[in-house]
Amino acid sequence: MPQILIKLIEHLQADDAGMPELAALIAKDAAMTSKILTVANSSAYHRNQRTVGLEQSLVSLGTDMIKTLVISESVFQTFNSFPHSGSTDLRGFWKGSLTTAVIARDVARQMDYQHLEEAYLAGLLHNVGRLALLATAPKEYAFNFTARDDEDLCAVEQRTLQITHAEAGAWLIERWNLDSFLADSVLYHHEPIARLESSHPLIRIVRLAHLLCCHDDQEQAIEESARLCNLDGEKLDLILKNAARQVEKSANYLGIDLTGADDIVAPVAYAPPIVDPVQQRLSEEVRNMVLVSEMGQTFARQHGESGLLEAMTRSARILFDFETAVVLLENPTGHALHGVPTGEHQNRLAEFVVPLNKGGLVAQAALERKLSYINRDGQVHNVTEEQLFRILGSESLVCLPLVANQRCLGVLIGGAPAWQLPLFQKRERFLQSFGTQAAAALETALSERGHARRQIAQVAEEYREASRRVVHEVNNPLSIIKNYLSVLDSKLARREPVVGEMSILNEEIDRVGQLINGLADLQPTETSRTTDVGKVVDDVLRLFRATDFVPASVQMVVRMQEEPAEIDGDADMLKQILVNLIKNAVEALGDGGRIEISNRGHVNRERKLYLELVVSDTGPGLSAEVLANLFSPVRSSKEGANHGLGLSIVHTLVKKMQGLITCRSGKTGTTFEILLPAKGSTSQVAGVQTRVMDSV
Repeated sequence: MPQILIKLIEHLQADDAGMPELAALIAKDAAMTSKILTVANSSAYHRNQRTVGLEQSLVSLGTDMIKTLVISESVFQTFNSFPHSGSTDLRGFWKGSLTTAVIARDVARQMDYQHLEEAYLAGLLHNVGRLALLATAPKEYAFNFTARDDEDLCAVEQRTLQITHAEAGAWLIERWNLDSFLADSVLYHHEPIARLESSHPLIRIVRLAHLLCCHDDQEQAIEESARLCNLDGEKLDLILKNAARQVEKSANYLGIDLTGADDIVAPVAYAPPIVDPVQQRLSEEVRNMVLVSEMGQTFARQHGESGLLEAMTRSARILFDFETAVVLLENPTGHALHGVPTGEHQNRLAEFVVPLNKGGLVAQAALERKLSYINRDGQVHNVTEEQLFRILGSESLVCLPLVANQRCLGVLIGGAPAWQLPLFQKRERFLQSFGTQAAAALETALSERGHARRQIAQVAEEYREASRRVVHEVNNPLSIIKNYLSVLDSKLARREPVVGEMSILNEEIDRVGQLINGLADLQPTETSRTTDVGKVVDDVLRLFRATDFVPASVQMVVRMQEEPAEIDGDADMLKQILVNLIKNAVEALGDGGRIEISNRGHVNRERKLYLELVVSDTGPGLSAEVLANLFSPVRSSKEGANHGLGLSIVHTLVKKMQGLITCRSGKTGTTFEILLPAKGSTSQVAGVQTRVMDSV
């Protein structure tokens, strides 16, 4: 059923249904929109000027006409596309359906039934089972489709097809999952009147409407049915008089030609006509294509691998009349097929394995990617195949390989009676098409599962890497805190003031907390704060100089320019960068040397303004191999669990600050040159570009 029809029915039944909402819904269907505009601009509704907008057209038509057009057009769109309907004259069928729909709505109005449009739709669909039987069994039903709709027709249908059109129509409508008695009204529209005394009003309405539409020689039944609906003869006469005019009007608006429709009624026949085998084969192929396409869309709508496999087995049972169906999937190594635990045999299937290298017909079907049939009797079977027969409880098995991109993903196995195997052989192309659609959907699901696993592994690795970095970085403030505690202890012993030391301890403890909290967010945090580089350098030097971390043999020099040195970036990040670089430099100097921190001023690089900050030492320098992998998280020769991460962390922090870092190293020492975005550099560059463009 078209989803728009379901939504329209819900909308039209709502008490607060508004024209703007209705217009927005109808606008989603181009054919329906065109129909509404055409009718609104016809001579019956056109007044002084042409109605252009859809909402204006709806207002001019009125609610009753909108309901008639929308519901009727939706039903015609759905069922006129049924296979074989194009080669069958449907004028008589649609005239009877429209007449029943109009009568059902008028009867509902006389009974004060709340949902008039539901009654109209029920009348319109009451015989839709005849279209379903025509599409399903065109050879057997083509002639009987034009027969008079009465109890004799139902008897012939039951005898020849084992199902009546009332049962077929109800079965079809139940698949739409409507919260309504619509399917019941279709199922019971040939039921004896005496059985409907306590039935739902919609069932009685459709039964009476059907009798009034086919009223020849049924006066007693009509009288009894009218009594069930609390209607008298005068009201019925009025309903019948209005029906013909309303049907003709609706047919004209909907573009349905009912000329000669009354002549297309034949007596009930028992022998089907001769059907062209070529036309029949073509029709079957078209039907198979439609069904397979629908199955592909069904598979695509499933969420998760288990839902998809459940949909595959359920669809296979419906389409091919399998008694039961299971799926065996190829394991990651490609050496065996493993059962998928679904249905009533979950425990056995979960542990069921078919080795591909042990032979057998199931394994052969998977390896050769070829549809095969296995009979329980008359063939020699291995133990796994005997197990399958017992699990499925069937006389024969249909093994359908699920092949996608030249790879067999698994096998769908359907159980069926032995006598049905020739029927499956005739439908091999349909089976293979179904297998192709199922395999494509399964390949997508398996790919998504692998992608999800890779994502989980990547996140886990990122978290582990972040944890290692946090452990490494926390060691820096913890070392400073430890050194300051010793300084604090000696000052307290001498009863000297410790306000400055306590302030530094608080700052470093806060920094430890920030580093640990960073584990909760692995993504870079954007910041637009402005930082005074000189102040951060002073704070870092104060940390090192006030403790015993820097030996007396190591000289620390600062060269900063007089003008303000401000950058767009986070002060804590810059502090973390300098602590790592100075700590590495102290360790590299060993017996003594010189560390210099200098501000070299502004640099324009790639039309962006940076501040250059340099940290250099007079150590022995780095080898070419170490220099080549300097900013990678490699293991260094220093003792401890986390050494080798420091410069990698420095590189990451500089990148977070949208800066650049380079390293020069030789026998005279090592220099790190850091370019950090100068304050307002982005806006300044944008302004320069604007002025240049203006001058051009």
